Formats: sequence, C-alpha cells, structure tokens
Amino acid sequence: MTRELPRIAVTMGDPAGVGPELCLRVLDEPRVIAECTPVVFGDAGVLRRVAQATGLGWTASIVTRRQWQHGWPDIHSPTVLDLQQIRAERVVPGRIDAGCGAAAFGYIQASIDAAMAGQVAGVTTGPLNKAALHAAGHCFPGHTEIFAERMGAHRFCMMQYSQRLTCTFVTVHVGYEEVPRLLTIRRILDVIELTRDALLRIQGIEPKLLVCGLNPHAGEQGLFGRREEQRTIEPAIRQARSDGADVTGPVPADTAFLPAMREHYDAVVCMYHDQGHIPIKMIAFDSAVNTTLGLPVPRTSVDHGTAFDIAWQGQANPGSLVHAIGLATRLA
Repeated sequence: MTRELPRIAVTMGDPAGVGPELCLRVLDEPRVIAECTPVVFGDAGVLRRVAQATGLGWTASIVTRRQWQHGWPDIHSPTVLDLQQIRAERVVPGRIDAGCGAAAFGYIQASIDAAMAGQVAGVTTGPLNKAALHAAGHCFPGHTEIFAERMGAHRFCMMQYSQRLTCTFVTVHVGYEEVPRLLTIRRILDVIELTRDALLRIQGIEPKLLVCGLNPHAGEQGLFGRREEQRTIEPAIRQARSDGADVTGPVPADTAFLPAMREHYDAVVCMYHDQGHIPIKMIAFDSAVNTTLGLPVPRTSVDHGTAFDIAWQGQANPGSLVHAIGLATRLA
C-alpha cells in the first residue's frame, strides 16, 4: 500500500519576478516530489513564457480555473492550478506592475481558501513585491499579515528557520521608532511561546531559547534606552520560565549570534527585523525558511525577494523554496 503524500500549495509569487522560474524547477525536483505533491497556484500562461525564455521543461498536469470551479480536482502528482489572474503577454519581467501585484494576491487568496477547506495540507509562498502589491490596492506589509488576517490568527509571529540558525521576531515590518512602544510583556511572551511550540513540533525535544535585548549591551542595566529590558523583556522571560520554557536573556544582540552561542541555543527571539534578518542572511541565505507561527495551517516561504534583476533568465536558485516546501511538509 502506497503512502498518500500531503498536497502542499506553492504560490507563484509576483509573475514578473523569479517566482515562476522557481515553481518550474520545484515541480520536477526529486527532493520535493519524494515527500509531497506540489500544487502551484499561478498562471499556466506565465509559466509557459518563462519555460520558453529559460529553456526549462515541465511535465506537470494543468487544471484550469473552469475545471476547478466544478469541484476540487483529484490531485496525486505535481500540478498547476491555472488561476488566470493575468494575461501572460502583459507581464514584463523585472518591472513593478499593479497587475502583477493583483495576480500575486489572487494566488495567495486561492491558496488560503484551499488550506482552510482542507484541500491542501500546507502553503509555501513565492516572493512578493510589496510596491506592486500596494499599487494593486492591497496594503499589507507582507505575507505574514495577509495570512494572519484571512485565517483569523489572534497571535502570530515570523520565524526564520534553518539548521544553522533560527530566529523569531517580536516586531517585523515597522520603522525603528515604532519598535519600543510595540514591545509589551504579552507580545514578547507570545513570541517565546510560539517559538517553543514550533520547535517542539520540529525537533521533538524541549528547545533552548535565547532572547535579545533591544538596546546596545541589552541596556547596560538601564543606562541605554528607556529601560525596555527591565520593564518588558525581563518580565516576559520570567513568566516563560515559570511556564516551563528553557529561556535565557536578555542578551546583547552583538554577541547572540556568535558560533559559541549558536551551539548552545536552538533559536533566538529578536526584538526587530534587522536584529535577526542580517545574521540569518549572512549565515543561512540559501537554506533559511520564512515561517508564520500561530496559523491553523502551516505556511512557509522563501527567504528572499523577487530578484527582478535576474527574473526569467534561468539563474534563480530554488534552494530556499525547496527547503520551504520541505518544512511545510514536516509541519503538516
């Protein structure tokens, strides 16, 4: 008796970026199809144009929007759901375009609907261009907020996961001046708890967590900043410890990512975007996976952008997407 592989939705991302090429590559990627059935939510016309431009072949089945509207198709092999969100001939590779932003948003919406209906076991998203998304009238900071709103998640956070370094974030796509007022005991505790629960699922053992301070030298006992460490970060850590978490901090961010520290901790809880994204991109650029914690269905993503400068040129590295699909499969 053969094992039924989980279906994982893979959204094509912005049609003018590297997302379509990455989708073509993973549809035939042995590491992917050995573990799951990838279902690309995108436009078959765009994929055909990209295949012609790059010389990439593809053999996946195509399900048209009309066929899909008559009921969820019986999918057991790599498949493209042709959502027909944009005419292929109007897409200019490497150009910011509202039509491409609208199409990318349409792929996401369809994947969320399928996930909430139990038609796919998880979702892996291709890269968005935020300017194109906003030009189309969808003013979200990114995927994380779209999924959280549509799926009704009351507490959620971003995790960047890799074997070499894992970070979660208390704040993400906000300006630096906004960060201190967004740091509350409840929010920091939520992120610690979400991180702990996710790593328990992935690793099967209690994780060791490290929490960064906000200010230089973690505030130097209140000398720097407005005592954010004493007022919000330390109380959250104490509460997490009382709930059984193995958590240390707050520690200065300039030492949190040293090799000796990474050997002893499974994840670092960061206070703002660049505190964790800079080391992640330096240490694990091709293998890190962007994951939204706190959703009812696993959602992962590539840890890179649309790469307009190499779009449709056959140069896109599928490594991050392969890892993202793999993590979505494990979480599913």
